[in-house]
Amino acid sequence: MSSYVRPSIDAPVFRDADGEVIDYGNRWAGSPPEDTYSVETHPERFAPLHAVADALIAHLGDTYDVEVDDGAETAADLLRPAYHDVVRAVRIRPKDPASASLTLVFTAYPGISMHAGLLNDFQYPVCGCDACDSNWEGEADDLERQVLAVVTGHYRESITHGIRPWVEHSFSYPDGGGRGGRSLAQDIPAARVKAAEPILRNLPDGWAAWPPPPSSS
Repeated sequence: MSSYVRPSIDAPVFRDADGEVIDYGNRWAGSPPEDTYSVETHPERFAPLHAVADALIAHLGDTYDVEVDDGAETAADLLRPAYHDVVRAVRIRPKDPASASLTLVFTAYPGISMHAGLLNDFQYPVCGCDACDSNWEGEADDLERQVLAVVTGHYRESITHGIRPWVEHSFSYPDGGGRGGRSLAQDIPAARVKAAEPILRNLPDGWAAWPPPPSSS
């Protein structure tokens, strides 16, 4: 069981034109109204994700044998530039090369982009439009679950071969659930796919758990 604990968050409250609190995550009983698509009324509701990412970085640095590089240049680990201005970027690299590294990129949106391993990026939120109605708590849940899956060795990346090669990934969670996906290899920089192939070929069971810090004795 991880010792990570989410920090206390002073969550922002937003109100609609009638002064009622907007209950993000529970606004639409059915399909959202047409005029809520591609509209982002309060993206600042995701600001707590920065505090959650800060706590995760501190936890990983204290708990595992890693190198932590805190510098905007590490945002270059993302397969594609962040959609919004980068305000901070931190790479956490385990000393064991069989373990996947993580890079957390803080954006001015505000949100978090994460590069995990070699060939996959993840965004929190994926979409902040009014129709999607996501809230910071759900996005923080996903960020924490996926970071902790990586560090405990429950993250896998692979490349399929054929006429249309795919890059696939999967997370597995302690409750027995999981999440996965894939993207066309041709949509990822070719040099990065080529460099990743021999590494991932030697990790058929996925990335290893991060090593603990050396004994202080």
